[in-house]
Amino acid sequence: MSLQDRLDAFKADFEAGKPPYETRPAVIETMHRATAELIASGAAGRALKAGDKAPAFILNDPEGNAVSSADLLAKGPLVLSFYRGVWCPYCNMDLQALQAALPAVQNLGASLVAISPQNAPNSRKSVRQNGLGFPILSDPHNDVAAAFGLRFELPDYLVELYKGFKNDLPTFNGDPSWTLPMPARFVIGQDGTILYAEVNPDYTRRPDPEEMLPVLRGALVKA
Repeated sequence: MSLQDRLDAFKADFEAGKPPYETRPAVIETMHRATAELIASGAAGRALKAGDKAPAFILNDPEGNAVSSADLLAKGPLVLSFYRGVWCPYCNMDLQALQAALPAVQNLGASLVAISPQNAPNSRKSVRQNGLGFPILSDPHNDVAAAFGLRFELPDYLVELYKGFKNDLPTFNGDPSWTLPMPARFVIGQDGTILYAEVNPDYTRRPDPEEMLPVLRGALVKA
């Protein structure tokens, strides 16, 4: 079963209100409204694309160690996945699919990291619960996400819904702004050029990691 098939199956159960979700129709309507508005805003079209230069960054891993994009690119291509947080089941399934692809990514000489606005304790929880062999880097205030064109502010009505779900983003992230990154995946070549970019304002839609492997093979040939 593909990653998207698994996401679609989860979404169908959630929206049908199957236990343990018991989702109310008004909740589903609110989520659909927020996604439709983000799509209509055109924000995804303004994000960085293949051919653009990737912003350099230095972020901390869950243990407080500084991780530099320049150091990672010195070793080979870099795969970046922007992750909303431990509270997002779609994001966790995405991480699990990336973990399954990690051996192939590493065999092609690439590094893989996820970037999230959440704080270090929540990233450690994400790594542990999803059995990850790659780090989740903390992006305070979504500044790196903004540099990639991914940061957006949640509308007030969605903030109220999240609060009702106990998804208190200021607590998860240590940041009062109520912003998130659009889910995105990038492959960056050693010269800093983005070779592959997948950005989707619909958080329930994610590309299968297999899709980026031919790009990594091409980067290996060029190197």
